[in-house]
Amino acid sequence: MISPEPETVSWLRFAFASSVVLALLALFALALKWFAARGGFFLTTSNAKQGQRLSVVSSLPLDGRRRLVLVRCDEREYLLLLGPSHDLLLDDSPLPKPPS
Repeated sequence: MISPEPETVSWLRFAFASSVVLALLALFALALKWFAARGGFFLTTSNAKQGQRLSVVSSLPLDGRRRLVLVRCDEREYLLLLGPSHDLLLDDSPLPKPPS
């Protein structure tokens, strides 16, 4: 019976170990992506339940440097244009009353 050369076995072990490490890294990346899509590790149900007065309702990137952000504070919503050198308040409006 012919025994394999030690050099061949060493390369096979290296290839197997590398593929296992890459598979574990891929699984870890998928798990992080799954948690991030569901709000992260610390899921919160509502800002009102925690007593927070300030929340970001929505955010829209306009380009690489500017972003529109809709912020809710108490009973008002603020539309902000955020940029690298300045921030601008575009709209300040009360929350609409629910129909009764």
